[in-house]
Amino acid sequence: MWVILAIASALCLGFYDIFKKLSVTGNNVLTVLLLNTLFGTLLMSPVLVSCIMQGNYGLGGSITGHLLIVLKSAIVLTSWILGYFSIKHLPLTITGPINATRPILVLVGALLIFGETLNLLQWCGILLGFTSLYLVSRIGKKEGHSIIHDRWLWMSIGAMVMGAISGLYDKWLLRSYEPLQVQAWYSLYQLVIMGATVLLLKYAGHDRTPFRWKWTIPCIAIFLTVADMAYFYALSYDDSMISVVSMIRRGSVIVSFLFGVIVLREKNLRLKLIDLSVLLAGLVLLVLGSR
Repeated sequence: MWVILAIASALCLGFYDIFKKLSVTGNNVLTVLLLNTLFGTLLMSPVLVSCIMQGNYGLGGSITGHLLIVLKSAIVLTSWILGYFSIKHLPLTITGPINATRPILVLVGALLIFGETLNLLQWCGILLGFTSLYLVSRIGKKEGHSIIHDRWLWMSIGAMVMGAISGLYDKWLLRSYEPLQVQAWYSLYQLVIMGATVLLLKYAGHDRTPFRWKWTIPCIAIFLTVADMAYFYALSYDDSMISVVSMIRRGSVIVSFLFGVIVLREKNLRLKLIDLSVLLAGLVLLVLGSR
């Protein structure tokens, strides 16, 4: 069941990336992100109200639990800020594959921290993932995005690293706390942190990019909320493997890849279809190895 939930999460993340790209293009990134956290909190507000009505504010009524969620919120927001800026300035067919390397770091952490083991099919799937990453790096170089000189590429890599840290932290966190409560409270704390950040930057005069409302903006929060719900419940299963869940979730790159090539008319269609096929084969092997 946790594999099915991970696949559902991946599909929603693909559409999340598409709406994120459409929303931040030519727009104020931080305001879009603030609205995303606002809509996400509103979607989870019934859970927050339920926790408050119970009198213990959820998470077992523990102050420590809430502090741990605040830390998670800060980690995720760091990843989002870096990721939103990079996706604004880079093609989806570049940022998607970079983000798809996240499971490689998660795998190393899972092996070292949680003592997870992988079978032959899963290892073959991960090797195909490495092959896909290599192909994408070649494509990126052809399109003039050098990792040495492009700060947006470094932001995309930073977003990926912070996302991997968040994934490992989630697996540990969900051993002690209920998934919906974790999602609800971290949405609220993200809104508070992001609101304070935007106000500070505007007060200091560092955020002058104009904001334009787009109806794609609320779609970011909707698809991300559903993706996170499926993800958290996948990790809540005792036999779930964070390394495999993380790799399956990176299948979202398939959705964003197709959108970037077909709708946005991004370059090097043939090479990107080959890379997409390699990545898809790797994900299939991971799913088969998890049954």
